[in-house]
Amino acid sequence: MTMAVTALKTVRRPLARERLTPFRLAVTLMVLLVLLVVVAAISMSVGPEHFSVVTILKVMGAELTGRAAELASEQRTIIAEIRLPRALTAIMVGAALSVAGAAYQALLRNPLADASVLGVSTGSAVGAIAAIIFAQSIPIGRPVAAFLGAVAAIAILHVLGQTRQGGGSERLILAGIITNAFLSSIVIFLLSKAGSRLQGAFSWLMGDLSGEFQQLPLTAVFIGAGIAVIYVNARSLNLLMIGEEEALALGVDVRRVKVTVFLAASLITGAAVAVSGVIGFVGLIVPHAIRLTGGSDNRLVISASALVGAVFLLLADTVARTVIAPSELYIGVVTSLVGAPIFVFLLRRTS
Repeated sequence: MTMAVTALKTVRRPLARERLTPFRLAVTLMVLLVLLVVVAAISMSVGPEHFSVVTILKVMGAELTGRAAELASEQRTIIAEIRLPRALTAIMVGAALSVAGAAYQALLRNPLADASVLGVSTGSAVGAIAAIIFAQSIPIGRPVAAFLGAVAAIAILHVLGQTRQGGGSERLILAGIITNAFLSSIVIFLLSKAGSRLQGAFSWLMGDLSGEFQQLPLTAVFIGAGIAVIYVNARSLNLLMIGEEEALALGVDVRRVKVTVFLAASLITGAAVAVSGVIGFVGLIVPHAIRLTGGSDNRLVISASALVGAVFLLLADTVARTVIAPSELYIGVVTSLVGAPIFVFLLRRTS
């Protein structure tokens, strides 16, 4: 009983200091949602063929209402069939990777935890590349294989990170590095067997949002469900961040929460990698930025990470499409150029 009271006081102090009220949460998310819409409109207007934001809104309105837009067919094709699906892909992938990173960081109580650092993204890539090479004819083979690869990476991480006293944060991070190296060797082996599909497999490793858009509805279902599950467990994650024993004393089913959140994070990571390939550092820098500016309450961190991650990846995709136009950079290159220095900064802060 004494432990429960002490833990409750420990939790209340930081939450009271941050003062996350429902009103503050709603206002913050509304501002971020407006920012996301503005950035999406600007992103779709930029490219080899420039369109005004008004033109973008006209096409989007026509697509929603089913009416014919008063535009040339070429303009409608570029906006509705190329740039809009690509923007939606960036939004979904950015939200998924950011929320997954926030979940891993909360579970491990380590700001360096991320799907790419822990090897989950590489596990998803192994599954996706294997599906590209050996099961390309199966319609949902790649998303399912990417998810199974993420789950396999989590299983390896769990086994390597456990000790007789449980899994410590530092040990799990080290296990993630080892897992990443092991899975990377499998990726290299698969690439050596790719043959004529080598270019497609290589694109997944670099991150590419110009892939097949017909899988977006199914991907949206997976990602939406995974983010919802993680958000429902936000209060339990708040308690886990102060320690597992304290969370148990306050009535949290620690094992259930950890398994549920790990699987949900794996689900959305696998779904994101299935449509975009490996895009690093998004889940590392976005949640940490949210915690620095808005506090550590996971109700805010998880929901805001989804919106900020979507904005970040939209901006990165815009840079990737335009900086060396008419050619394109792989989006993973852009996020790595931004994320690597920030990773070093976080490493120095936590050492």
